[in-house]
Amino acid sequence: MEVIIKPLITEKMTAQTDKFNRYGFVVNRMANKIEIKKAIELQYGVSVQEVNTMIYMGKQKVRQTKKGLQQGRTNHFKKAIVTLNSGEAIDFFSNI
Repeated sequence: MEVIIKPLITEKMTAQTDKFNRYGFVVNRMANKIEIKKAIELQYGVSVQEVNTMIYMGKQKVRQTKKGLQQGRTNHFKKAIVTLNSGEAIDFFSNI
């Protein structure tokens, strides 16, 4: 089971990174906090102080088009906010 799906790089997460040394990740919905902590430490070589998780339910989306109503839904996902120890950082853009 792959725990980390992708990092969250948004304006809000960038502000939290600068201010509180927190990073956001989209993770597998079945992963718990201990597995998330181990995966982050192993993949990025940092020590994690705290892990907070939240589950987002998908939303129904409807739009009007020439062909009529188009219905769909966004995906469910789990988000993890990881706080690192002071003095440590993760560089997402180092391998570009």
